[in-house]
Amino acid sequence: MSIDLAARPRLAHVDALRGFALFGILVVNINVFAFPFYGGGVPDPVYSSPLDVTVRWLVAWLFETKFYLLFSFLFGYSFTLQMTAAERADAAFVPRFLRRLAGLAALGMAHAILFYQGDILVTYALLGLALLLCRRMDPGRALRVALWLIALASAVWAILGALSFLDPVPAGYGLQYKAEALASIEAYRGTVGTTIAQHIKELTEAIWFTVLFVQGPFVFAMFLAGYALGRRNALADPWRSRRALGLLCALCVLPGLAGAAAYATSALPQARVVWELPGLAVGLFTAPLLSLSYGAAFLLALRTGPGERIGAWLAPAGRMALSNYLMQSVVCAFLFTAWGLRLYAAVPPLAAFLIAVAIFAAQLPLSAWWLRHHAYGPVEWFLRALTIGARPPWLRAGAG
Repeated sequence: MSIDLAARPRLAHVDALRGFALFGILVVNINVFAFPFYGGGVPDPVYSSPLDVTVRWLVAWLFETKFYLLFSFLFGYSFTLQMTAAERADAAFVPRFLRRLAGLAALGMAHAILFYQGDILVTYALLGLALLLCRRMDPGRALRVALWLIALASAVWAILGALSFLDPVPAGYGLQYKAEALASIEAYRGTVGTTIAQHIKELTEAIWFTVLFVQGPFVFAMFLAGYALGRRNALADPWRSRRALGLLCALCVLPGLAGAAAYATSALPQARVVWELPGLAVGLFTAPLLSLSYGAAFLLALRTGPGERIGAWLAPAGRMALSNYLMQSVVCAFLFTAWGLRLYAAVPPLAAFLIAVAIFAAQLPLSAWWLRHHAYGPVEWFLRALTIGARPPWLRAGAG
């Protein structure tokens, strides 16, 4: 027998916003799949033409460090919806949410080792424990804590950036990085075994530090921001405060774009490596502003004719965002590693961007088709079953 405790109506515009964030995440993540010199501050010996550099700069300016924050905000908002659902079902929320986090952690570990070493699900699971401790926090206090967390974490990176001028980059850094990049090419073009071994190597040497200590504080800050707005039910009808959305765009977009430009420029191979940490600090501090302005602008755009149609296309993809996120990694692993075509280090940045667009474009109708017949995305179904401790419906009502 299939039961589903506390099924609730979906907010289509929130699903569309989640789909929008999912696209931005893919545009960034595909660079990790495709390029051994991505994010290293070392010129790519193959793809360093003006077009290549321009595409990389635009992706860093408009996409990097922004969309995972928007996704994190929505995670915090959904946390409050799950609290309400548990209350409505007269079920204990804490055990349900702990089971959900355990499922996320298990999926994330498998995802990181097998397909994508930049996985963020494990981070969500760990920080979700901290969010659980904040479930009775006043919304105003949650927003203040989020702001302080962003400011303090950015200040730490600014201090580290200033200290980097006193501790010059070792003379052999570029040669060492090139050697490691060439070794990664050999591994990812080798076998499935060498691909997995390279994932584990990168996870243990650098990725976990980056995800937890660079992204982590900002992810949790956005969790808290989403929680605060969720407690106030702010996205149930965001257009009641259309003036607030417009004001958010007006106040946040320019400093957000300026900080993102500083970040993108500092990451260029032509810039000195010592500018990378100061640029990162500026980018991290202003990225939440740009993320929120993106979200506000997107919600305002949904009230236009074209925006409404785009939202209708995006909503199914956002409704099964976890399935699509993992599917993106499986497809990219097939394209770029020994799981399939071994195109690692073999496509230019513009082609990688267009591949990301093509993957996401294919996911839109596929998601809509799946949800016409099924109540949940396949991974969402598994996670919901684990969360509620019962078997939710597999087929959509009337689709059997």
